[in-house]
Amino acid sequence: MRKWRYISPLAAIGLWQLLCSAGALKGTPSPVQVVQGLYELTVTGLPPGYRLFGHLFASLERFLLGFAIALALAVPIGVLMGWSTIFDNFLDPLVEVVRPVPPLAWLPLAVLWFGIGTLSGSFIIFLGCFFPIVLNTVSGVKSVDANMVEAARTLGARDRTILARVMVPGALPSIITGLRIGVGIGWMTLVAAEMISVQSGYGLGYMIMLARDVARYNLVVAGMVVIGLVGFLMDRIIKAVEKRVLKWR
Repeated sequence: MRKWRYISPLAAIGLWQLLCSAGALKGTPSPVQVVQGLYELTVTGLPPGYRLFGHLFASLERFLLGFAIALALAVPIGVLMGWSTIFDNFLDPLVEVVRPVPPLAWLPLAVLWFGIGTLSGSFIIFLGCFFPIVLNTVSGVKSVDANMVEAARTLGARDRTILARVMVPGALPSIITGLRIGVGIGWMTLVAAEMISVQSGYGLGYMIMLARDVARYNLVVAGMVVIGLVGFLMDRIIKAVEKRVLKWR
């Protein structure tokens, strides 16, 4: 049944090529032109000398820094909020006030605080990843069966042991779901932030913006394809980790 996974993408590409050949998508590059654009970006680069993999690695660097910080802070905070009513009552109003603010709305402050470059982009990615991970961690901890907690206490387990051996493992499915959501939002947010915060050098968002400025739309779509494929690959990696970590499910 795995072959069915490839039918819809292939059908979409075929329809796209057909519509472009028929002139129904005026000005839109065809899949063939996009492939040519990918080759040009890989060999020549945009600007010339700034090749595709350099842009990709720069974006991944910004993403991984922001994601790592978000993960390191969001999971402990989420566990504490799910475990302790005091922490939950104290932090939940702050989280719910800040969470609806779009990460890109922070961009002027990010540039003011960190300047233009990696740190400002990583701050935006941090905001995109942080809140989905926190909220899913809180939900996961609160959904752990109370009977399991009481059983652990009856057997003499301390709170620290219960947190490490009962609450966190029980919340892992929800935490991993938060990671998947956070990665998706963070990756989209970072690339959008690069369109504004990166004025020279490397970055997929900057590359797409530059291609737009010189009206090379096949390069724009080629950059979009790379973004989509990398996002898909990151999601597959998290799902593979989930299968290994949650074998007991």
